[in-house]
Amino acid sequence: MGKVIETKGTAVDSEIVLEASNIAKTYKSGAGELSILSRVSLQLRRGELVAITGASGVGKSTLLHILGTLDQPSEGQLRIMQTDVLNLPDDDLADFRNRHIGFVFQFHNLLPEFTAVENAMLPAMISGQPITAIKDKATALLTRVGLEARLHHRPGELSGGECQRVAVVRALVMQPLIVLADEPSGNLDTETSARLHDMIIELAQSENQTFLIMTHDRELASRFDRSGTIEDGQLQLN
Repeated sequence: MGKVIETKGTAVDSEIVLEASNIAKTYKSGAGELSILSRVSLQLRRGELVAITGASGVGKSTLLHILGTLDQPSEGQLRIMQTDVLNLPDDDLADFRNRHIGFVFQFHNLLPEFTAVENAMLPAMISGQPITAIKDKATALLTRVGLEARLHHRPGELSGGECQRVAVVRALVMQPLIVLADEPSGNLDTETSARLHDMIIELAQSENQTFLIMTHDRELASRFDRSGTIEDGQLQLN
């Protein structure tokens, strides 16, 4: 375990959990190759909160999908806790992703037929963990975010903000190495967004959880340990 670094009041362990080197992504089009990302490199440490901003279409979601192993880069290397994830067989990669990477997207993507607690349990259920322990963990996290009275409500019975809280808990239930969030409050009103941001920061700090958030919200980015921006396919990160 590395030494502890204090950044903006958050204890950040110096242990590197994710390291991306020279990530590039190009697509073929009728006019030739379209470059989305060019030689992007970054490191994320345990317990660190990092935000990346940029206009729509600059490659934030593309980078998140690559870092989350949902997409392959055209060039570059990606290691998560020293594992060369880009060279894992598909089945091993899917298992690694489920166990070690949490996701929160702009739209909650909850299963409509499942209750809040069942949706939160899904990653752990897929991994084959004991049901009782999974339910206890999901229930405890949902209670912490103020949903103790909504555990058995389905998404259609919850507000947008409540659904996003469930989505955040689902991302955390496996205690992943990193949580990747793509505009997690982009579909919410200002007041609900602010509450969600406060909740994410509190949970990240109390759980020593690494978060990387892609956002257009510069005020949110300013509250994180580090922030950066993507322009012309390149990442500038402080």
